This record gives sequence, C-alpha cells and structure tokens, in this order.
Amino acid sequence: MSISHYLASAPLAFVLCVALLGLLVGSFLNVVVYRLPIMMKRDWRKQAREYLELPAEPDEAVFNLVLPNSRCPSCGHAIRAWENIPLVSWLMLRGRCSSCKAPISTRYPIVELVCAVLSGYVAWHFGMGWPTAAVLLLTWGLLAMSLIDADHQLLPDVLVLPLLWLGLIVNAFGFFASLEDALWGAVAGYLSLWSVYWLFRMVTGKEGMGYGDFKLLAMLGAWGGWQVLPLTILLSSLVGAILGTIMLRLRNADGGTPIPFGPYLAIAGWIALLWGDQITASYLQFAGFR
Repeated sequence: MSISHYLASAPLAFVLCVALLGLLVGSFLNVVVYRLPIMMKRDWRKQAREYLELPAEPDEAVFNLVLPNSRCPSCGHAIRAWENIPLVSWLMLRGRCSSCKAPISTRYPIVELVCAVLSGYVAWHFGMGWPTAAVLLLTWGLLAMSLIDADHQLLPDVLVLPLLWLGLIVNAFGFFASLEDALWGAVAGYLSLWSVYWLFRMVTGKEGMGYGDFKLLAMLGAWGGWQVLPLTILLSSLVGAILGTIMLRLRNADGGTPIPFGPYLAIAGWIALLWGDQITASYLQFAGFR
C-alpha cells in the first residue's frame, strides 16, 4: 500500500502528518514575518534613490529568506540545526539562547503551534484532496500577513496578490465557489472597502485604512465568492471593535492610535470560508426566517 493510499484510509494519520507539516511551515513563517518587511524596505530605499538619481548606497550583505543563517539577536550566536527544531528546540533550551542565555521570544513557538493546529484542523475539515492543499496555502499566507500587519501595518503584495490569483484559479474548478462568484467576489471585496476609505476621507480628511486591506478583502472574495463578504465584514468589524478597544486600554493609548485591520479581516475571512454556510443558516434559524 502506498503512503497516499494509507493516509486516505487513515484520517487521523493524515491529520497528524499535516499538523507536523504545519509545525515546520510555522517555523519558516517566523522567518518570513521578520525578514520580508526588511527586504521590502531595502528595495523601496533602493528604488527611491534610483528615482531621485541619488548615488547608490554601498552594497549591503545578502539578506533574503534563506541567507544569512539565523543568529541570536543578542550575541550573534549562529543557530545550529538541533537548536532550530520547531517547538522542540525552544522547550529543550527552556526559551533561552544556548550561548548567552538571553530569552527567546515565546512568539516563535506560539506561531509554530498555531500553524500546526490550524493546518491539522484544515486537514480534518476537508479531508485528503486538493481543497485541503489549497486552503493550507491560504491559511499559511493569512497567518504570515496578519503577523506582518500587526507588526508593521503592512500587507505585502507579494503575499496578497498571488493568493488572490490562486483563489480565482481553484474556483475555476469550483472548489469553494463558481468562477463567476469568485470574480465578482474579488471585485466587490475591493470596491466595498475602497468606497468606505474614500467616503471616510472626504468626511474627515483622514485615511481610515490602507490599500492593503482592499486587496486582502478582494482576495478573500476570490476564494469564497461574493457570498462570504457580508459575513467577513461583519465578523471583522465586530472582532476588531472588541479586541481593538482591549488593546488600546492595555497600552493606555488614545482613540487616534492606528490599529491594523488586516488580522481581523484574515480571521473573519478564514472563518467565513470554512463555516460561512453554517453560521448563516444558524442565524436565519435563530431569527425565525427558517
């Protein structure tokens, strides 16, 4: 019996394998979340100097998602292979650098664990097949861009746009919506927040959100079709209002402090894609429409 046939006949083994894969991917996402914004800022600075016809800066050391090798930010100790095993190494090292004993952020193992749990759930929810592979890519992308937006208030096009196109491609095969619904979902997703942005700007003279949020909602519409947009907007607004208020109070910040909206959109869109029909049906039943 081949491995694929075994996993197809043993759902628990399939879920555990995907969760293990999610653990490994989560470790890589930590690298992406840290390095991608730095890479983008370097590229923007280079483009700005070229546009302004300024002398080029001295060549910087290679910095991408692969090089240089990971090091301790406190002492520069090169992270060895056994110190880079997702979750396990952090527990073995008791959350401290093996060289200088500086604390290692708990965010790293948390991201790895969350990625593993979400990946395992996607495998359990959809079973073995192409929809699982597609939603895993979406889940990993949403997790990475949510963390980047939380840190830098930035939703990188290099993550959002490929996933938008992938949503249209998978729905060309009718995985989650018809291609027509996916196309109009992308259009409606972008235009809905774009309209809110310009209305808010005309009324207040301020920018209420970034263009990355438009693209993110367009991407979610491309995956779930236009039908998921009302629920996504409702859930993201509700969660954003509650968590945003809590975060402002914890930080003792005022109401003018900008709050990234991307993570709330990502969470709401992921929920709407997996459970949108059940949530809508439960609400209609509760409201007495069914």
